[in-house]
Amino acid sequence: MKQIFLFALLLLFTSTIFSQIEKGEIIHVTTYYFIRHAEKDRSNPDENNPKLTEKGLNRAQSWSDILGQVKFDAVYSTDYERTLETGRPAAKKNNLDMVIYDPKIINAPELFLKETIGKTVLIVGHSNTTPAFVNAVIKQKKYVDIDDSNNGNLYIVTLTGSQILDQVLTIN
Repeated sequence: MKQIFLFALLLLFTSTIFSQIEKGEIIHVTTYYFIRHAEKDRSNPDENNPKLTEKGLNRAQSWSDILGQVKFDAVYSTDYERTLETGRPAAKKNNLDMVIYDPKIINAPELFLKETIGKTVLIVGHSNTTPAFVNAVIKQKKYVDIDDSNNGNLYIVTLTGSQILDQVLTIN
């Protein structure tokens, strides 16, 4: 029974792709992995651009390990020490330079979406910008700001043609 269901699902997916190919459409699959920066150093409340703590550096490496089977085409980060340090292990593993993005593009993500179409991308942001960016990509207000104590959310968004699939996992 399970095999019949999987075969039917595969047949449905394949027929959808072939029908779109027959119409001359090119189907691009784009996958975004969104994470918040790892634990930052809070020892100096006046520091506006803190680095990661030892725990944060370990989490950054863990993200790289958890996502180790994913071949990234790009790693995006805001221009803060904590986000850059979080994304660096994954960028290094994929032999990529990190791309700095301005979180203001969240309000108008069209250029970002156009530049990354058909790619697999890791985006490192903040407790407020990460869910806002996901919401902008999925075109709905689904996710709220991440609690300040939570550095383990992984948002996965896949765009296939006009279909949008999204999910969030918490990995601690």
